[in-house]
Amino acid sequence: MKNKRLKHFFEELIKFFLQGLLYSAPIAITVYTLYKVFGLLDGLLPFSFPGVGILSILLGITIIGFLANTILAEAFMYYIGKLLERTPFINLIYTSVKDIMKALLGEKRKFNEPVLVKMNSNPVVEKLGFITQSDLSKIGLSEGKVAVYFPISYNMSGDLFIVNAENVTPVNASSTDVMKFIISGGMTGA
Repeated sequence: MKNKRLKHFFEELIKFFLQGLLYSAPIAITVYTLYKVFGLLDGLLPFSFPGVGILSILLGITIIGFLANTILAEAFMYYIGKLLERTPFINLIYTSVKDIMKALLGEKRKFNEPVLVKMNSNPVVEKLGFITQSDLSKIGLSEGKVAVYFPISYNMSGDLFIVNAENVTPVNASSTDVMKFIISGGMTGA
């Protein structure tokens, strides 16, 4: 009888520990990551004052954005961009990063059309993704095909598939909610 109570006590204790871990680990990891990032950014300055590093970077990026809207800056950035696009190997990195930034933040955002794609017919397996191109004639593919980007759960990467347009169904949800749903592995409500 005493052994059963002791066993039950330890089972409950382990259950509470695991439940506490489940609740505290995400918060602790997030706080630790932010602490390290702020520490790294603050360490870039010659003087030490907590938080000034991140504020300096935010201010610097905002000033660059402001200056980039001037005529001189636009011309300068145009010529620098052309130079980088013509430089072997560097052009691959530069154009890829530029295209990704435009897709995520630019006026012509690419991840704004969430879709559900039928991956096979029997049994039906469907996958959430985003149409990135509807016209694939530039790469020699016939009509009826679209480019769909599939983000990978718990990762900031993904795969691009070319699929028959008839297998693509638009999703009636915001792109942000669908991306959060995919990245979280379906754990975040969409």
